[in-house]
Amino acid sequence: MNPSMIARIIEEYKELQPFSGSVLIGKQDDPYRQSYGYADRSNERPNQVSTKFGIASGCKMFTAIAICQLVQAGKLSFDSRLSDCVDALFPQFDPNVTVHHLLTHSSGIPDYFDEEVMDDFELLWKAKPMYGITSPGDFLPFFQDKPMKFGPGDRFAYSNAGYILLGLIIEKITGVAFSTYIETNIFQRCGMSDSGYYRMDQLPPDTAFGYIDEAESWRTNIYAVPIKGGPDGGAYTTVEDLHKFWNALFAHKLLNPDMTDVLLTPHIQESEHIHYGYGVWMMIIDDQLFKYFVMGSDPGVSMQSSVYHDGLHAHIIGNTHADTGLLAGKLDEMIMQGI
Repeated sequence: MNPSMIARIIEEYKELQPFSGSVLIGKQDDPYRQSYGYADRSNERPNQVSTKFGIASGCKMFTAIAICQLVQAGKLSFDSRLSDCVDALFPQFDPNVTVHHLLTHSSGIPDYFDEEVMDDFELLWKAKPMYGITSPGDFLPFFQDKPMKFGPGDRFAYSNAGYILLGLIIEKITGVAFSTYIETNIFQRCGMSDSGYYRMDQLPPDTAFGYIDEAESWRTNIYAVPIKGGPDGGAYTTVEDLHKFWNALFAHKLLNPDMTDVLLTPHIQESEHIHYGYGVWMMIIDDQLFKYFVMGSDPGVSMQSSVYHDGLHAHIIGNTHADTGLLAGKLDEMIMQGI
């Protein structure tokens, strides 16, 4: 793919949605890399390819891989019931909810932020301040006493709470904090030295602030999302580290070949062409895989990271509201047309 065409796509959307962030697009040899906008608007510090960005739900794939590692090690089963895996009580949950249901967003449990009926993530913190959310267990009061939405396995319904529970399972089995497990068993194995679950009030150098557009001005997302990310989202990474991650996954540095296949199997269908494995989306057209991808969106955060059927990588991370899905969709069209 011609780098000038990628730059042109971003320019085409400049008036509609100015992009601030970084992109990495290409195959193994020398992918195209470019950055746009500011990591720190007040000090006009520009984004760089090395800049760390929040990726919101894009890191559900890390949680799913951690679960698969524990299954591979014989410490857990995909058929294990939630009630047998955590100590917390869920008085109205169906006892038949399994790890598989949680991984595939088909558990039917209530969500702490239900994307089917809610659209303002910031409203959550009126009940419990965002600075008090530092571990998976801190989310439980938001949903553990609520009734089921539907029966386990009945349908797909995107669930952040499901991945919070997976994080609690990881902590229960391993005896270490969720973020510590991911940083040790995924980031370090992949060589992702610029990735982590950083507190928003203790960000390392070369990290972008997330910005919310308020028409006449901008404000950071410091009060809009949990102060520290967890199993359902909130890690920080770079486009270079995402490139390393996918390469390590396909090279079986994280899971053995059979378990990698389980992770990347389309377990449930979300729409006509969109399927979901364990923590990873898939676009399948005419019964052929078009791409694997993950995506994330929070106030001040937007990302989409894709690996296409021919090995092409496309990682787009932004630190504003601008929808990276629009850019990813345009890339999809170009690839389909062979441009």
